[in-house]
Amino acid sequence: MIEGDTRSLDRFATPFGKDVEIIEVLAENDVQLLRVRIKEGSRFTMLDLDPATALHWGNLMASWASSYMGEAEESDLSEGDSGQ
Repeated sequence: MIEGDTRSLDRFATPFGKDVEIIEVLAENDVQLLRVRIKEGSRFTMLDLDPATALHWGNLMASWASSYMGEAEESDLSEGDSGQ
């Protein structure tokens, strides 16, 4: 794991008992990384991402989530209409 100055950007709980923390890391030679820290019980998983990888991963996750969020919103609307 790369060492450096860190700043917590966000921390949140996910389904199935996992806690996620997103941390900005400024390492030697001004190398900037995004650290994803996942805690499950007493076990930790850490993943350091460079900006290009973080952008790729973030865009993929946003696209995936949007496709399902749109379906959920449409389903909620159609269920509301069916009661009339």
